[in-house]
This record gives sequence, structure tokens and C-alpha cells, in this order.
Amino acid sequence: MNEMNASMPETPTTAGPTLDGRVPDGDIATKWENHKFSMKLVNPNNKRKFEVIVVGTGLAGASAAASLGELGYRVKAFTYHDSPRRAHSIAAQGGINGAKNYTNDGDSVHRLFYDTVKGGDYRSREANVHRLAEVSVNIIDQATAQGVPFARDYGGLLDNRSFGGAQVSRTFYARGQTGQQLLVGAYSALMRQVGAGSVELHTRSEMLKVVVKDGRACGIIVRDLLSGEVTSHSAHAVVLATGGYGNVYFLSTNAMMCNVTAAWRAHREGAFFANPCFTQIHPTCIPVSDDFQSKLTLMSESLRNDGRIWVPEGFDDNRSAAEIPEAERDYYLERKYPAFGNLVPRDVASRNAKTVCDESRGVGPLKNGVYLDFAAAIARDGAEAISAKYGNLFDMYQRITGENPYEQPMRIYPAIHYTMGGLWVDYNLMTTIPSLYAIGEANFSDHGANRLGASALMQGLADGYFVLPYTIGDNLADMLGQQAVPTDDPVFTNAVADVQNEQQRWLSINGTHSVDYYHRELGRIVWDYIGMARSKVGLEKALSEIPTLREEFQTNVRVLGSAKTLNQSLEKAGRVADFFELAELMARDALEREESAGGHFREEHQTDDGEAQRDDENFSHVAAWEWNGVGTAQTRHREELTFENVALSQRSYK
Repeated sequence: MNEMNASMPETPTTAGPTLDGRVPDGDIATKWENHKFSMKLVNPNNKRKFEVIVVGTGLAGASAAASLGELGYRVKAFTYHDSPRRAHSIAAQGGINGAKNYTNDGDSVHRLFYDTVKGGDYRSREANVHRLAEVSVNIIDQATAQGVPFARDYGGLLDNRSFGGAQVSRTFYARGQTGQQLLVGAYSALMRQVGAGSVELHTRSEMLKVVVKDGRACGIIVRDLLSGEVTSHSAHAVVLATGGYGNVYFLSTNAMMCNVTAAWRAHREGAFFANPCFTQIHPTCIPVSDDFQSKLTLMSESLRNDGRIWVPEGFDDNRSAAEIPEAERDYYLERKYPAFGNLVPRDVASRNAKTVCDESRGVGPLKNGVYLDFAAAIARDGAEAISAKYGNLFDMYQRITGENPYEQPMRIYPAIHYTMGGLWVDYNLMTTIPSLYAIGEANFSDHGANRLGASALMQGLADGYFVLPYTIGDNLADMLGQQAVPTDDPVFTNAVADVQNEQQRWLSINGTHSVDYYHRELGRIVWDYIGMARSKVGLEKALSEIPTLREEFQTNVRVLGSAKTLNQSLEKAGRVADFFELAELMARDALEREESAGGHFREEHQTDDGEAQRDDENFSHVAAWEWNGVGTAQTRHREELTFENVALSQRSYK
């Protein structure tokens, strides 16, 4: 576990064998229905004989644990929060996509499928995306039945609004609190199963190791974050629903406790890690205000429905927004992308914001933002109508900045938000370790190189409510009659010893700098060289700087306190150690992918007008990395992507 002085050498010149996503045959429109019928089943009485561990209780984890418990499985759910309601899913604001076509503007399952594949720049698995579009319809019904207070139109029907990357209105929303309301629904379903005794809930527990026996996942090792006790838990299957790794950048829109540890520790046990360089920069965040900031605040993408994005035409313009006449404003997204305007996908909007700021046309005290202006919308619809849509978001912005967005434009700038990479999973959501599953943002499967707005909540709930409950039985059916590996087995006792030894190593270093110091320094390298724009020179620089900083971290970090009590510094040390290893793999993955695709923008690979230039001949595949041990190069496997239902083409939003 996180051995000292670990280093990642050059990628082997020979890649590993081709991966099989185990996508079933047949027409894409009927593939999922036919697959559900063909999978092996576990009858209701036999479900009670199986134990399943779910790590993480956000939308994906809570919905999965609740659904599995309702089906009759014996479920253990683990969260490092004091309540599942604290999961970061609560922070999602703008909405959740569903192909209902309530607005009668031409939406359909196929159009949502097409928009998602195109928005991901043709780097996602078609079959998974179509399944996601299919079950999106059921998600809205499920959430509404749970009492989620979606917005309603004048006739009382569920309302929709548009989001970036689409020309239809398919996003269901609850003002700017959609994630919170959906999580309350999933939490209610989960706690019902806790009350019924089918789910055993463990709060303030962090997973630090996946336990594998005979090549199959059989349990986990967790640390009680209050007492420091390290314990073993066994099961027939383990499900990771632990979110993404955006906090490798230090400054991100993620909650500060969000990390990569669960997924990374699974990777070190044999689960392949796919497309780590595919990270998403969200265009609508409050700009950094000083060097000591610890996180960034997201402003919902839904604001781009009514807010117009602009910067001054001139350079180094120190006038206030009100002093700049209309003729001297550059509504650059509307100018460059007239068909989509301010609703271009996130990667396009983010890169264009960076471009105008790099041209010294940024606004605000630090010249590090662009304007998001609601003056036209307020003049057209009135302040009351805008408040009904976005009031809580406007209030949040004013509390943070001291500026009233009803009277002056918001200032926004891109920030790291979501990660499309994650553990590689097959069509059944199982990793390369049998009986180990990854769902929601923890896997790579649905978004390709860029996630469309309002699709994160959709994927988390799709995996948890409607996909995993079917697919997990196909694996468990073959284990009928087998007992879970007992926790006194040597694989568990050795794993506990590994975790305890790791903790003692951090406590024994007694260096001079805090964990946060090294995390911030790592984040600077990752943002500078693996951020919105990447280059061969920059990535090679990252690959030289990260190991040097990691070696210093492993010999000079200062972790005070004890392992036998609450110790947040000790928690962070292990998480940041995992971020160091991940960051190096991100740089390696970005260097190997000699193309631009979605959020992965290589400066050497762009069209004449500055758009991302894919290389479909050489990179129409998933890159999945295999851990080979500390100090040993990881092997780069490929899963070839085939496009039979969406024609490969250069993305255009003009």
C-alpha cells in the first residue's frame, strides 16, 4: 500500500491484449432488453443467501444499496460521512436528463443517445450509452414516485429546460437543488431498507483496501474514522460507488473529502483504470479569489439558458460592465457557434473562456473571469421569473462574492468538475476483478471524453436503480451454495496488517510540511500541465516533476496524532499518496493519446479554427491501464470502440 519512493517508469512499448467489453449481440434498440432475458437469475429465496458490499452512498450507491436490499440481498453499505445525505451528489444543481419529450420539441431515446455519443466526442461505448438513454425515462418516474419535487409547468406537468450540448429541452430540475432532492429520494429508499433489516449501514467508515482471493473480490478493509479501528468485511460481491477523482487538482468543485482512494486501491489489486486523462472542466464556476482558497464553487450550467456570456472587445479593459456599451462587447460563444450559442458543450465553452482570458480580456479584480449576464433575460421576463428559476443560485453567488447578479453580471471561469475516466467495467458494470463492480462516476463507461450537463445524475441513478440490480445476479448465480470468505482467512488478516503498516509509516516520517502543502503543490502541477490544454512538452514536464514531489512527500510530510483516534491528517495522507500515483498515470495517459478529444485537448492536435482534432484511425479506443506493481510500468490495454449507429464525424456546434 503506497510504498515509499514508488515510481512509474515509461509505458511498455508493447501494449497488452485487447479488452472485451462483453457487449451482447443484436440491434442496439433491443440489446438491453434481450440481455436482461438472457442473464442468469437468482430466485427471491436464494437472494437472501448472498451478501453484497456497497461502498459509497451518493446517488449511485444509495440507489444500488436500496434496490439490492429491496430484492432480498443482504447488503452492507459504507460511507465516510456521518449520514448518506452528506454525499457529494447533494451538490449537483441544474438537473437530470430524461428522454420524455414532454416539451414536444423532437426529443427521443435515440436523440439523447446521439447527443451523448457526440458530446463525448465519440469516445464512449455505444451500447452503454443507448442503455442509459433508455432507462432515463424510468428514472424520472422513479424519482417522481419517491416525491422528488421537480419543477412543474403552468398545467401542473413536469417542466423541462435545456442544457449544453443539446437543442431540445430534456432536463428535469428542482430549481438549483436537483442533486439534493434526488439524493433525499434515494436516501429515503435506502433508509427504508435499513429499517427493514436488509441493509446494514456503516457510517464514518473509509474503505482502504479491496480484498481478493483466488482472483475474485471477496470483501474490503475499512477504517473507522472516529475510533481508528481497522476492520474486515466479507461478501460475495463488492460494489464501488465512490465518485470521481477531480480533487487531484486540489482546487475543484468537489467537496474537499472527495478522493480516488477506493477506486485506486481497487486498481492496485488488479482492476484496470480507464481513460484517466478524460477530465471535465466546467465553464460556469466562480473564479479563484486568492492563493489560499481550498475549493471552488460551481454555478449551475442551467444559468447558460438565460445568461449571455461576454467579455470586452478591448484588451486590459478596466471599466465596469455597466460602463461598456453593447457595441464593445464580444458575445464570443454566440459569435462562433450560432446554432448552439451559449449552450455549447462544457469542453467547448471552457476552452473558449480560457482563450479570451489568455488574450488579456478577462474581467474582475484578477482578470480571471468572463461575464455571465442576465440583463437581457430580466428585461424580457422580469426579475421575478428569473428568481423562480435560479433564485437560490443567485443568492449563493451574492453571499460568496458580495455582488448582486440581478444588477450586475456574474463572473465565471472554468474549473475542474467531473471525471469521465475511472475503473474499466464491462457491459455488466463489472471490473476486470470478478465480483467487483463500479458504478456512477467511479467507472468510465458512459460519457467518453466529455460529459453533457445533467447526465451525471442520470448515470448514477441508472446504474444503481436499473442496471446493476439485473447484472449482479448473472455473476452471483454461479456462486450459489458458496459461503462468503470468512474474515479470519489469511487474505483478510494480511490485508489488515498492510493497512496498519501503511498508517504507521505516515505517522513515523515526522517531516516539516503538512499534507495539504503537498496536495496543493501537486494540484498546481496537474492544473498547469494536465488542465484545459495539454502539450507534449508540458506532459513530459509533469512526468518529471510529479515523481520528484512525491519522493519529497513520502520522506518529509508531517502527520501528527495517532492512528487510534480521529485523525484527519492521517486520512488525507493516504488519499494524497493515491493522488500522486493517479496524477502520474493521468499525464502518461494524456501523453500517449496523441489526439484532442472532448476534455482532452492536445495543443498539437487542433483544427485550423482551434477546435479539437480527433484521430479516429489510431485512437478510437478506450485506454485501460493495468497495475503491475510499485516501480513497474503499467500496461496499456485497449478496448476498440465501434460505431454502428452514430457516424463518426468532426463535432460541430456552429
